[in-house]
Amino acid sequence: MSEMLRAPAEVKYADELDYLESVDTGPKPFSWRLSPRMVRLFVLGSERADGLDREIPQKWFGDRSFVERSIVTLASDRGLLLIGDPGTGKSWLAELLAAAICRNSTLVVQGTAGTTEDHIKYSWNVSMVIAKGQSRESMIPSPIMTAMEQGVVGRFEELTRSTSDVQDALISILSEKYVSIPELNDDNIVFAQPGFSIIATANSRDRGVNDLSSALKRRFNFVRIPVVTNKRSEAEIVRFRTEELLRRHQIELDVPPTLLDILLQSFADLRAAATSATSDDEKLESALSTAEQIGVLEDAILHSQFFGDRTLRAETLAGSLIGSLARRSPEDLAILNKYLHGVVEPRVKKDGGGWAGFLDGGRQAIASLS
Repeated sequence: MSEMLRAPAEVKYADELDYLESVDTGPKPFSWRLSPRMVRLFVLGSERADGLDREIPQKWFGDRSFVERSIVTLASDRGLLLIGDPGTGKSWLAELLAAAICRNSTLVVQGTAGTTEDHIKYSWNVSMVIAKGQSRESMIPSPIMTAMEQGVVGRFEELTRSTSDVQDALISILSEKYVSIPELNDDNIVFAQPGFSIIATANSRDRGVNDLSSALKRRFNFVRIPVVTNKRSEAEIVRFRTEELLRRHQIELDVPPTLLDILLQSFADLRAAATSATSDDEKLESALSTAEQIGVLEDAILHSQFFGDRTLRAETLAGSLIGSLARRSPEDLAILNKYLHGVVEPRVKKDGGGWAGFLDGGRQAIASLS
C-alpha cells in the first residue's frame, strides 16, 4: 500500500474490512463478503449502539437513506445509478460499496466519447489470435465481463458520456445477464454469477450529452446525490479529506478552524451568487462543489508547505481559490473581483479577522491573472 499513489478502498481499509467480516453474523446476499448492515456501517461509520469493540470511522458523508437504498438495490438483480452534480461523492460511494461487498472496487469502465462496446464486453489479444486462433485464452475480458464471471460488482463511471451503442450493449448485459461470443464455437457464452451487479455514475450536468434511453433507465434504480449545502456536513467532508491528504504527504500542518470557516463561507457566497445570476456569463464555470473546496484547500496546504513558512494563511487560501476557480478570462475573473469588492470587503470592515488577509490575497491573485 505504501508503494501506491492511491490505494483502492479495499486495500486502504483492509484491516477494517477484515474486522467487520470476522464479527459479521448477519445474512449475506449472494456471495457478499459483508451483510447489508455491515456494508452500511463500513460506509457511514459505527455508533455506540452498534456494539462493536472498535470504532469504524465515517467515510462518506451524506443522507443515510441514500446509502441504504443503494445497498438494497445491489442486493437485488438491478443496476444502481448514482446521479448528481460534480463533486458530490458519487464515485467515492461507488468505490466504498464495491469494496465492502466484494473486496474489489477496481473493475471499472470509464465512460467517454471513445468508449466502445469492446470496453464493456471483450476484445482479443491479436498476437495470440494470429498464433493460435480465437479462443477463450486469447480473449481479453472487459472489467464488466470479469465482474460477471466472478459474481462481483462492476463499475461504470460517467455513463452518459458514452455513446448510444455502448449504452445499448449495457442493456443486454443488465437484462440477460450473459454475454455471447459469436467468434467461438464452443464455450461461447459468459453467464453472470450470483452477486454480479453494476454501479454506474452519471453527472447531472451532462444532461443532453448522451441521454439514457428509457430502456436503459428501466434497468437501473436511480439514487440522486444532492450537493452538500449543510455547512457542518461539508466541513466534516473537507476535514476528513484534508487529514487524508496530510497523512499521504506526511505533512504536519494545522488547518485553523477560522480558515476552514472562511473557505466554507466563500463557497456558500459564490453559490448564492450563481443561483441569483440571470445568465451564464454571470456564473462561474466551476461547479463550486465540495470536491473543488477540497482541491482549493489542498493547493493552499501544499503551497504553504513547499513555498511558504509551513503555516496556512488566509492570503494563500485566497490565492488558491482564485487560481482554481478562474477558468475563463475575463468572465470568471470579473465575477470573483465583484465578489471580493461586494461581499468580502464589507465583511472585512464589519468582522475583520482572517477576512482581511483573504481579501488581500484575492486581490493579488486577480491582479497577477489579469
